[in-house]
Amino acid sequence: MSIMPHIYLASQSPRRRDLLKQIGINFQILLLRTDPRRIPDVDETPLPAEAPADYVQRICQTKARAAWDSLLHRKLRQFPVLSADTSVALNQQIIGKPRDRADAAATLRLLSGRKHQVLSAVAVIQGERLEMRLSTTEVTFAALSEERIQRYLRSDEAHDKAGAYGIQGVAGAFVQRLEGSYSGVMGLPLYETTELLHSFGYPAP
Repeated sequence: MSIMPHIYLASQSPRRRDLLKQIGINFQILLLRTDPRRIPDVDETPLPAEAPADYVQRICQTKARAAWDSLLHRKLRQFPVLSADTSVALNQQIIGKPRDRADAAATLRLLSGRKHQVLSAVAVIQGERLEMRLSTTEVTFAALSEERIQRYLRSDEAHDKAGAYGIQGVAGAFVQRLEGSYSGVMGLPLYETTELLHSFGYPAP
Protein backbone atom coordinates (compact mmCIF):
# COMPACT_ATOMS: atom_id res chain seq x y z
CA MET A 1 0.00 0.00 0.00
CA SER A 2 1.42 3.41 -0.95
CA ILE A 3 1.98 5.96 1.78
CA MET A 4 0.55 9.43 1.24
CA PRO A 5 3.40 11.95 0.98
CA HIS A 6 3.74 14.13 4.02
CA ILE A 7 6.25 16.26 5.88
CA TYR A 8 7.11 17.01 9.47
CA LEU A 9 6.62 20.54 10.77
CA ALA A 10 9.20 21.48 13.40
CA SER A 11 7.18 24.30 14.91
CA GLN A 12 4.52 24.78 17.54
CA SER A 13 3.13 27.90 15.86
CA PRO A 14 -0.61 27.62 15.18
CA ARG A 15 -0.22 30.20 12.40
CA ARG A 16 2.23 27.97 10.53
CA ARG A 17 -0.08 24.99 10.95
CA ASP A 18 -2.98 27.01 9.56
CA LEU A 19 -0.95 28.21 6.57
CA LEU A 20 0.15 24.68 5.64
CA LYS A 21 -3.46 23.50 5.90
CA GLN A 22 -4.49 26.43 3.70
CA ILE A 23 -2.43 25.07 0.80
CA GLY A 24 -3.31 21.44 1.45
CA ILE A 25 -0.03 20.15 2.86
CA ASN A 26 -0.20 16.85 4.73
CA PHE A 27 2.01 17.26 7.79
CA GLN A 28 2.75 15.93 11.23
CA ILE A 29 4.02 18.06 14.12
CA LEU A 30 7.55 17.28 15.27
CA LEU A 31 8.40 19.12 18.48
CA LEU A 32 11.82 19.02 20.12
CA ARG A 33 10.24 19.08 23.57
CA THR A 34 8.91 15.55 22.93
CA ASP A 35 12.39 14.21 22.22
CA PRO A 36 13.21 11.43 24.75
CA ARG A 37 16.69 12.91 25.19
CA ARG A 38 15.00 16.13 26.33
CA ILE A 39 16.87 18.31 23.87
CA PRO A 40 16.70 21.91 25.16
CA ASP A 41 14.94 24.53 23.08
CA VAL A 42 17.15 26.19 20.49
CA ASP A 43 18.95 29.20 21.96
CA GLU A 44 17.51 32.16 20.05
CA THR A 45 19.82 34.78 21.52
CA PRO A 46 21.26 37.00 18.75
CA LEU A 47 25.03 37.04 18.41
CA PRO A 48 26.85 40.36 18.98
CA ALA A 49 26.29 42.70 16.00
CA GLU A 50 24.45 39.93 14.11
CA ALA A 51 22.42 41.24 11.16
CA PRO A 52 18.71 40.36 11.25
CA ALA A 53 18.88 38.35 8.00
CA ASP A 54 21.84 36.33 9.28
CA TYR A 55 20.14 35.80 12.62
CA VAL A 56 16.82 34.51 11.31
CA GLN A 57 18.52 32.13 8.85
CA ARG A 58 20.90 30.82 11.51
CA ILE A 59 18.04 30.06 13.91
CA CYS A 60 15.95 28.47 11.17
CA GLN A 61 18.81 26.21 10.11
CA THR A 62 19.60 25.27 13.71
CA LYS A 63 15.97 24.31 14.31
CA ALA A 64 15.91 22.21 11.16
CA ARG A 65 19.06 20.26 12.06
CA ALA A 66 17.89 19.71 15.65
CA ALA A 67 14.54 18.42 14.39
CA TRP A 68 16.20 16.03 11.93
CA ASP A 69 18.44 14.68 14.71
CA SER A 70 15.33 14.15 16.83
CA LEU A 71 13.61 12.32 13.98
CA LEU A 72 16.57 9.97 13.59
CA HIS A 73 16.80 9.31 17.32
CA ARG A 74 13.10 8.45 17.50
CA LYS A 75 13.41 6.23 14.40
CA LEU A 76 10.58 8.01 12.60
CA ARG A 77 9.99 7.56 8.89
CA GLN A 78 12.36 9.90 7.08
CA PHE A 79 10.03 12.37 5.39
CA PRO A 80 11.23 15.96 4.86
CA VAL A 81 11.24 18.26 7.89
CA LEU A 82 10.18 21.88 7.55
CA SER A 83 11.29 24.56 10.01
CA ALA A 84 10.82 28.31 10.03
CA ASP A 85 11.74 31.38 12.01
CA THR A 86 10.47 34.94 11.88
CA SER A 87 12.09 38.11 13.13
CA VAL A 88 11.13 41.78 13.14
CA ALA A 89 13.79 44.42 12.54
CA LEU A 90 13.88 48.20 12.70
CA ASN A 91 16.97 49.96 11.33
CA GLN A 92 18.83 46.64 11.35
CA GLN A 93 18.06 46.09 15.03
CA ILE A 94 16.35 42.81 15.91
CA ILE A 95 13.08 43.19 17.81
CA GLY A 96 12.22 39.95 19.56
CA LYS A 97 9.17 38.68 21.39
CA PRO A 98 8.07 40.91 24.28
CA ARG A 99 9.09 39.86 27.77
CA ASP A 100 5.91 41.23 29.28
CA ARG A 101 3.10 43.71 28.66
CA ALA A 102 5.28 46.74 29.36
CA ASP A 103 7.86 45.52 26.86
CA ALA A 104 5.12 44.91 24.29
CA ALA A 105 3.85 48.47 24.76
CA ALA A 106 7.36 49.86 24.30
CA THR A 107 7.77 47.83 21.10
CA LEU A 108 4.49 49.07 19.64
CA ARG A 109 5.45 52.68 20.45
CA LEU A 110 8.73 52.09 18.60
CA LEU A 111 6.96 50.72 15.51
CA SER A 112 4.23 53.38 15.54
CA GLY A 113 4.20 55.48 12.37
CA ARG A 114 7.34 53.81 11.01
CA LYS A 115 8.43 51.22 8.47
CA HIS A 116 9.98 47.99 9.73
CA GLN A 117 11.03 44.70 8.22
CA VAL A 118 9.66 41.22 8.85
CA LEU A 119 12.11 38.49 7.92
CA SER A 120 10.90 34.91 7.66
CA ALA A 121 13.31 32.08 6.90
CA VAL A 122 12.00 28.65 5.95
CA ALA A 123 14.09 25.50 5.60
CA VAL A 124 13.50 21.93 4.52
CA ILE A 125 15.89 19.17 5.54
CA GLN A 126 16.07 15.51 4.54
CA GLY A 127 19.20 13.56 5.30
CA GLU A 128 22.31 15.56 4.46
CA ARG A 129 20.39 17.97 2.26
CA LEU A 130 19.14 21.27 3.70
CA GLU A 131 17.67 24.04 1.57
CA MET A 132 16.55 27.43 2.86
CA ARG A 133 14.76 30.53 1.56
CA LEU A 134 14.39 34.00 3.06
CA SER A 135 11.39 36.30 2.69
CA THR A 136 11.73 39.99 3.60
CA THR A 137 8.64 42.18 3.86
CA GLU A 138 8.43 45.93 4.50
CA VAL A 139 5.58 46.83 6.85
CA THR A 140 4.52 50.40 7.59
CA PHE A 141 2.47 51.02 10.73
CA ALA A 142 0.04 53.87 11.17
CA ALA A 143 0.71 56.26 14.05
CA LEU A 144 -0.68 54.59 17.16
CA SER A 145 -2.09 56.52 20.07
CA GLU A 146 -1.39 55.32 23.59
CA GLU A 147 -5.07 54.48 23.98
CA ARG A 148 -4.96 52.32 20.86
CA ILE A 149 -1.83 50.51 22.05
CA GLN A 150 -3.32 49.77 25.45
CA ARG A 151 -6.58 48.57 23.92
CA TYR A 152 -4.62 46.21 21.67
CA LEU A 153 -2.60 44.84 24.56
CA ARG A 154 -5.80 43.90 26.37
CA SER A 155 -6.48 41.44 23.54
CA ASP A 156 -3.37 39.42 24.58
CA GLU A 157 -2.41 39.09 20.89
CA ALA A 158 1.04 40.56 21.53
CA HIS A 159 2.14 37.61 23.65
CA ASP A 160 4.83 35.36 22.13
CA LYS A 161 4.98 37.22 18.81
CA ALA A 162 8.02 38.88 17.28
CA GLY A 163 7.44 42.62 17.20
CA ALA A 164 4.59 42.25 19.72
CA TYR A 165 1.91 41.88 17.07
CA GLY A 166 0.15 39.39 14.82
CA ILE A 167 -0.93 40.73 11.43
CA GLN A 168 -3.66 38.11 11.12
CA GLY A 169 -5.49 39.53 14.14
CA VAL A 170 -6.51 42.95 15.39
CA ALA A 171 -3.10 44.41 14.55
CA GLY A 172 -3.88 43.99 10.87
CA ALA A 173 -5.67 47.33 11.29
CA PHE A 174 -2.34 48.97 12.18
CA VAL A 175 -0.77 48.16 8.80
CA GLN A 176 -0.84 51.17 6.51
CA ARG A 177 1.27 49.55 3.81
CA LEU A 178 2.80 46.13 3.15
CA GLU A 179 5.40 45.38 0.50
CA GLY A 180 6.17 41.68 0.28
CA SER A 181 4.60 38.52 1.66
CA TYR A 182 1.54 38.63 3.92
CA SER A 183 2.02 34.95 4.82
CA GLY A 184 5.67 35.70 5.55
CA VAL A 185 4.61 38.27 8.13
CA MET A 186 2.34 35.61 9.64
CA GLY A 187 5.39 33.36 9.99
CA LEU A 188 5.56 31.13 6.92
CA PRO A 189 6.06 32.61 3.42
CA LEU A 190 3.95 30.30 1.27
CA TYR A 191 5.64 31.05 -2.06
CA GLU A 192 9.09 30.16 -0.71
CA THR A 193 7.70 27.19 1.21
CA THR A 194 6.08 25.76 -1.91
CA GLU A 195 9.29 26.28 -3.89
CA LEU A 196 11.22 24.30 -1.31
CA LEU A 197 8.69 21.48 -1.15
CA HIS A 198 8.71 21.17 -4.94
CA SER A 199 12.49 20.91 -4.89
CA PHE A 200 12.20 17.97 -2.48
CA GLY A 201 9.64 16.24 -4.68
CA TYR A 202 6.60 17.03 -2.54
CA PRO A 203 3.40 17.57 -4.59
CA ALA A 204 2.65 21.05 -3.26
CA PRO A 205 0.20 23.27 -5.21
